[in-house]
Amino acid sequence: MNYEIRKAGLKDLEKAAEIFNLYRIFYRQEDNYEKCHAFIKERLLHDQSNIFLALADGQVVGFVQLYKLYHYIKLEKQWLLSDLFVHPNHRGKGLSIQLIDRSKEWCEETGACGLMLETEKTNQIGNALYPRCGFEYDGAHNYHYWWK
Repeated sequence: MNYEIRKAGLKDLEKAAEIFNLYRIFYRQEDNYEKCHAFIKERLLHDQSNIFLALADGQVVGFVQLYKLYHYIKLEKQWLLSDLFVHPNHRGKGLSIQLIDRSKEWCEETGACGLMLETEKTNQIGNALYPRCGFEYDGAHNYHYWWK
């Protein structure tokens, strides 16, 4: 199947919110299209993230979302590959790799030094996929978070 991958804009808000909601459900979050719609709308309105949608026959079947960061060693912009999702009906067809490749192209287009990501240790698919796409595992760091 041929997939079209394009950068999302406000005209894509409903479709982007739908696939983002499915992504969150996949990660054991509550179904909440309205909240996802508002979240994606804020990101797009304020240029806070870049979303690339994968379409098949006009339907959104996957996406990747990138947030701008800055690398303290390279002293350059980099992108956080925050979210990557392919609808279960389209998995195993190389679409994740196409979305990652588009993210790498975005680095070239924006003068960024690269991509970084983190994923759950239990994400067997992602943990097998990312090294195949040229990502190196950084076992020297522990990632911690704080929630208010």
